[in-house]
Amino acid sequence: MILLPFLAGFVCTLVRKENSENAKRIAGFVSCINSILAGGLWFYFDSYNPGFQFSEKYLWIKSTGIDFELGIDGISLFFVILSVWLSTLMIFGTWYSVKDRLREYTISCLALQAFMVGSFAATNLFVFYIFFEAVLIPMFLIIGIWGGENRIYATIKFFLYTLFGSVFMLLAILKLYTEAQTLSFIELQDFHISPHLQTLLFLGFMVSFAIKIPMWPVHTWLPDAHVEAPAGGSVLLAGVLLKMGGYGMIRFCLTLFPDASTLFAPYISVLSVIAIVWASLIALAQTDIKKLIAYSSIAHMGIVTLGIFAFKPNALIGSIIQMISHGLVSSALFFGIGMLYDRFHTRDINLYGGLIKIMPGFSIMFIIFSFASIGLPFTSGFVGEILVLIDSFSVRPFITAFACSGMVLGAVYMLNLVNKVFYGKLSAKLGLDSRLDINDYKLHLRLRPFESAVLVVLTISIITLGICTKPIMTPIRRTVSQYYTSHTNVKPIQVDNKIRLQYAR
Repeated sequence: MILLPFLAGFVCTLVRKENSENAKRIAGFVSCINSILAGGLWFYFDSYNPGFQFSEKYLWIKSTGIDFELGIDGISLFFVILSVWLSTLMIFGTWYSVKDRLREYTISCLALQAFMVGSFAATNLFVFYIFFEAVLIPMFLIIGIWGGENRIYATIKFFLYTLFGSVFMLLAILKLYTEAQTLSFIELQDFHISPHLQTLLFLGFMVSFAIKIPMWPVHTWLPDAHVEAPAGGSVLLAGVLLKMGGYGMIRFCLTLFPDASTLFAPYISVLSVIAIVWASLIALAQTDIKKLIAYSSIAHMGIVTLGIFAFKPNALIGSIIQMISHGLVSSALFFGIGMLYDRFHTRDINLYGGLIKIMPGFSIMFIIFSFASIGLPFTSGFVGEILVLIDSFSVRPFITAFACSGMVLGAVYMLNLVNKVFYGKLSAKLGLDSRLDINDYKLHLRLRPFESAVLVVLTISIITLGICTKPIMTPIRRTVSQYYTSHTNVKPIQVDNKIRLQYAR
């Protein structure tokens, strides 16, 4: 699943420029194969085995003993699947909108897919770091070449922020290697690290992941990157790349540095709530749809970090599900915004109105995505949020209460967006006239086949995850159970053949 996109990208380099449509077809075909393989991972994954599965290990740098190690457990499984499926939807969802340098765009998408899968599948810190950093290259190109007018500024800001954080993580990895003489994650779990050294290493990793997710106050690169990125870039940026920060916190910070994580948890919780409330207030003032969704992403990631550092099992499970849900919902919203921009060439909320009359199918799906972003029951957004809030409230009730106020603000700005864009009169500012035959508008503005297919798939996924969470919850719960058994004072209890987690007395 890592090698296949690289091979496809190499084949695409052989495609002549005048035949660049063939590169797009190759990318679509290979991504579909990879999606089937990702589904196979899920099908053959043993949900009751909390350890790593499908493991691979190859000698890489003999002199230092660093191996190329890959593996999947209940946490990384769904991030790998999310990466592949969203990459595939990205290629088909932007099938009609990208026309310039199509071959190069396709190669960048394939490389990004491979690097994202590698980041979530790596079980060696050096391998993880290589993939984690490599993701910057194709995303840098996607925003910098196919982005908006201020794409250069946004690209450089995005690159410098993330590279700055990665320097600290690299230093922490090097220090960890000098102490443990290994970078294998499996071996490092059994290596004792003193509390003082944990603090230093935790800060090195945390700075990088806090920028990536992003947390307040190192979040300012995200709105600019989203506004200037093409639709496909925004989809993978919000849908997958932000999740690398949360995944890294769970995989490395909590597991390898539990004492330091406990020490800094109250401060991180405060920063999380600030991000939730502050980003929601800023979102209320936005008139650019993309920037509004960008700030909402910061708020949603605040919920994720709040749950991660609550040190409660269900809160951690909720954070993982919230990341998966946000990957689907934010991608769907950015796909929808891109489709609107292709037709009306503006993202100004105040210029829209009455679209449900002329684009009813699209409007209904976009409204479902908006409700999922709010966290409406029976949508994917509800499951993760409620798990985080319930468990976080039992630990830090005052802070969690403030977090809930940010969620109320989220409902306000999303419902305001829905009301202005889809209801009311047709907007004359867009050249729409309600006196003309609406059927003519419907014919002209109707979604094209791949666009419809992508939105329908995302709609079904969001509703299914909101109603039926057991297939996802079971492997995640098993892995989280093992983590809490090994690293905290929480123990699993067997009740009616189901695992329940509670604090040991």
